[in-house]
Amino acid sequence: MALWSGRFTEGADAFTQQFGASLPVDEKLYAQDIAGSVAHGQMLAAQGVISAEDASAIVEGLVAIKADIEGGTLVFDVQQSEDVHMAIESELTTRIGDAGARLHTGRSRNDQVVTDTRLYAKQRASDLMDANLALRAALLETAEKHFDMILPGYTHLQHAQPVLLSHHLLAYVWMLTRDFERLAAARAAADANPLGSAALAGTTYPLDRFATTTALGFARPIPNSLDAVSDRDFLLDLMYACSVSSLHLSRLAEELILWSTSEFGFITMADSYATGSSIMPQKKNPDFAELIRGKTGRVVGDLVALMMTLKSLPLAYNKDLQEDKEGAMDAADTLEDCYRCAAGMVATMTVHPEAMMAQAQKGYLAATDVADYLAKKGMPFRQAHEVVGHLVLLCDKRGCDLEDLALDDFKAESDLCEADIADCLNLQAIVEARTTYGGTAPVAVRQQLEEAQRAYAADQIRL
Repeated sequence: MALWSGRFTEGADAFTQQFGASLPVDEKLYAQDIAGSVAHGQMLAAQGVISAEDASAIVEGLVAIKADIEGGTLVFDVQQSEDVHMAIESELTTRIGDAGARLHTGRSRNDQVVTDTRLYAKQRASDLMDANLALRAALLETAEKHFDMILPGYTHLQHAQPVLLSHHLLAYVWMLTRDFERLAAARAAADANPLGSAALAGTTYPLDRFATTTALGFARPIPNSLDAVSDRDFLLDLMYACSVSSLHLSRLAEELILWSTSEFGFITMADSYATGSSIMPQKKNPDFAELIRGKTGRVVGDLVALMMTLKSLPLAYNKDLQEDKEGAMDAADTLEDCYRCAAGMVATMTVHPEAMMAQAQKGYLAATDVADYLAKKGMPFRQAHEVVGHLVLLCDKRGCDLEDLALDDFKAESDLCEADIADCLNLQAIVEARTTYGGTAPVAVRQQLEEAQRAYAADQIRL
């Protein structure tokens, strides 16, 4: 019998019971539900609402139930309970009698459910922050290990200018550093206590919401009971953080996929992060990077689904809000798995510097530096840009690169060209010249790497 059945003369239809049940999803919240109930029961006793004996029986019963769930000896049935909250309360009442039935005094499932969900969101945000740090560590280690390697930098997926591989990898470290901030903000958003708001208007019992706030480790109680039971912004914050980070992982995965192709040949994936083909014996496919890329749509879809669920909901609680947890859980679980997979791929991939350098020697990567050379000698940059464009066109016709041209070829375009123009054609010199803060010169990248490592260490402390 449902805990709300007093007003009804008939039981729920078997289909609607199944349709309305959330137990298959929210049973993951059993630990949070028990923690919330322990705090609520102890607070009721402290306030004189229930006896100390009842509170003691409630706590002992809940501790035993948690042990049985984790030991696999207690399994809930959706035909008996529509959600984990009712399932635990029913089991508690069966075990300890009337004391269990008093637990719900001054409490509604509305504030109970969102309390559990906030506790869950806080924990999952912390878990994701930890996984984020693991991926950043892998990228930082790889950047340090291959610090001086040069590869072509791209715009529009066309060769643009040479950069250090470490510089390229650090771009992802900074993306993930911002992702960590978003996850930390989501954790802070969830860190507020709705317990004691009851259904929507508070309660006539002398509840101490500050006591349960402290007991459950929340930073503060939510000041408005209507907002407390209806707010799911904290889940949107968590899912948005997951979505943005998934987008970043998708970009990283896409580059690893490209770099592992025969056309690029920049890296080789470890066997443990690749698969073969059922028909083509030679294949080594970057399937797990592709899955990271593909799962991004799933995480973003979870966010959009909850946004649409929340759209136009009147205050306060509506059954629509039962749909809040599955997508949030899926987004967090998916991102955590993707973090773990990406960290493994980065840590185990083999880098081929000779292939990177070979590609960096194609595509006229010195062109901008030749234009800068002329501009520094007094030629307006737009004119210098056109002059170098003519030189590139000449190379196209001859089938050569800028470094293959003779000094006379350069002088034919401008008398400003001297023998020292050769310094503008050396890839190492080109890279080393970009010493501005955030640039790709080794001295600048070393500074950046140290800054990224300090940010990583600071985030470890925050976690």
